[in-house]
Amino acid sequence: MSAAPQSFAALRHPQYRVYFFGAALAMMGDSIEHVISYWIMFEKFRSPALAGFAMLSHWLPFLFLAVWSGSLADRFDPRRIIQIGMGCFMAASLGWGLLFLADALEMWHAALLLVLHGMAGMLWTPSAQVFIHDIVGEAQLASAIRLTATARYLGLLFGPAVGGVILLALGPAWGILFNVLIYVPFILWLWKAPYRRKAAAVARIRGYKEIFFVIKQIAPNPVIVGMTLLAGGASFLVGNAYQPQMPEFATDLGKGDGGITYSVLLAADAAGALSAGLLLESRGLLPARPRTACVLAMLWCVAMGTFAFSSSYYFSLLVLFIAGFMELAFYAMAQTLVQLHAPAEIRGRVIGLFIMAALGMRAFGGVTVGLGGSLIGIHWSLALSAMALLAFIAILLGKYARSWP
Repeated sequence: MSAAPQSFAALRHPQYRVYFFGAALAMMGDSIEHVISYWIMFEKFRSPALAGFAMLSHWLPFLFLAVWSGSLADRFDPRRIIQIGMGCFMAASLGWGLLFLADALEMWHAALLLVLHGMAGMLWTPSAQVFIHDIVGEAQLASAIRLTATARYLGLLFGPAVGGVILLALGPAWGILFNVLIYVPFILWLWKAPYRRKAAAVARIRGYKEIFFVIKQIAPNPVIVGMTLLAGGASFLVGNAYQPQMPEFATDLGKGDGGITYSVLLAADAAGALSAGLLLESRGLLPARPRTACVLAMLWCVAMGTFAFSSSYYFSLLVLFIAGFMELAFYAMAQTLVQLHAPAEIRGRVIGLFIMAALGMRAFGGVTVGLGGSLIGIHWSLALSAMALLAFIAILLGKYARSWP
């Protein structure tokens, strides 16, 4: 008789508890920087093109360099790669603050700092997954990945609120300089944090050829291939591209005044994702299975399509909450399955490939939802994107379901 699933299983590991709170603090710092730097850019330049570049600079490093970052995690101590990523976050905040204090910020400075911030996330993410795998082992990996995703949404929810307070209390320059200090505790803990795995004997890093090498290695594994395609398809067709369109959705719902009702609409899916992490972890629900991940992703598609045509503000809040719940559940499950099936010697690179699909493909969401919205309206573009993803998942199930355990 198998033991009942433990609630918050990964948090029973003392080292993971420290990692969880340190990572949540760092993610909050990431979110705070967005709040203040975007305000600085708006006040200084009022450039829609720069705002668009901000989205591309955030996701394109994942698309082009995530596998390379994963190879670093295979070859070197991932704690040091995470620290370098944290250092890049700190350098970006420091750059914003000093340039704004000196009233010397130019558009090319802003573009460079945005790229540095995107590089920080790209360096951190694959190494962090390799590191938490080492901390908790395979038995609690699903719990650790789901909790780490929950920490991200904690940062997304609390970051804007804390960033707003810092902005009011200290002003943009000193506020973003204060943000530098938020990363320090996590960086210091990583110096001596236990780590057991020895770095793999990786030959020279192959650059972009590494992507084809990893694809060749995972091709015989239908679970890794299927879950990577699921994450990539979801990010390419929908991703989070509806978020920049939220002002228009809010206006059509009669809440376009930019007040608290708009803020609640913007945060509804993040609240759903946070609730998913807490509820599923408290009950040890939804063990990781490929078919389950696909069904959850299909429910996410239905929720997004329903939101696209909702004419009720409160019903829209409910549907976005459900969408956030399903999104965290299926993304965390897909990543868990990829990590569990990845060969140990190339785990970092396999994680990097998954992250390239899951996050890097979000750079194209502006095309499917945003550009499509300019042609046929955002309601139809979001609904058709969700329907296309639903069909894509059905094809995945037809192709791989029989070979999945």
